[in-house]
Amino acid sequence: MPESLTAARHRAAGRPTTALDDLAASATGSLAVVGRRSAVAAASSGLVVSMLAAPASAAQPTDAGAAALPTVDTSALTASARAVLDTAPAVTVAADATWTFDVPAVTVIADPPPPPAPVRTVAAASRSQARAAVPTEAAPAAEAETRGAPAPASANGNAIVEIASRYVGVPYVWGGTTPNGFDCSGYTAYVYAQVGITLPRTSSAQRSAGTVVSRADAQPGDLIWTPGHISVYAGGNLQVDAPVPGRTIQIREIWQSNPTFLRFS
Repeated sequence: MPESLTAARHRAAGRPTTALDDLAASATGSLAVVGRRSAVAAASSGLVVSMLAAPASAAQPTDAGAAALPTVDTSALTASARAVLDTAPAVTVAADATWTFDVPAVTVIADPPPPPAPVRTVAAASRSQARAAVPTEAAPAAEAETRGAPAPASANGNAIVEIASRYVGVPYVWGGTTPNGFDCSGYTAYVYAQVGITLPRTSSAQRSAGTVVSRADAQPGDLIWTPGHISVYAGGNLQVDAPVPGRTIQIREIWQSNPTFLRFS
């Protein structure tokens, strides 16, 4: 095979290009077109128009084709970016840097004690409420009756007088047996029922059921009987009774001339 005497030809290595080179080439192409249009306008109007040429510091063309085109100062295009970098320099931190922050002191203050509860004033029970109330003192006497061992007359008597006094002011009503109205025997039977002692309905029947005691031995809570009327002995010379129609239950002196005192157990 014959040997070729012609040396191989290789393409010369080109200068490496960047994105800014592509931008500069595009800009110079546009400037060339503007320059030609400005020259035509100057020739037609007689005015001297300065060509938009590259700055004096621009690189000189290296061949005849590039001499006809102005160059672009890339430093001007990147000036704004450089200004940003200069004003916001990168911050570096050492690898062994430590961070600290201040913790404010916290003081715990206990809540103040709650205000005292308002004092409620309880009004005195009305008379109608007093009439319907059932005394607590009745329980011991009723329990004693159930066991068959009656309480002493003085213990029962104090409870009876206290209960009888609650209904002062209730009107007299013929045949009445409730706090809405009492007659004399209905009143005594109702009061005794509160301590667990059942009395007959009429005053004459109550006279027959009770044990007669002398006035000297009479104790509060015993009954005082006279024909047609009966009341509760309150001690001393006092009694509690439902007198006559038109009147109310009251505490008053014993007015009967020869009363009979009765005890129930």
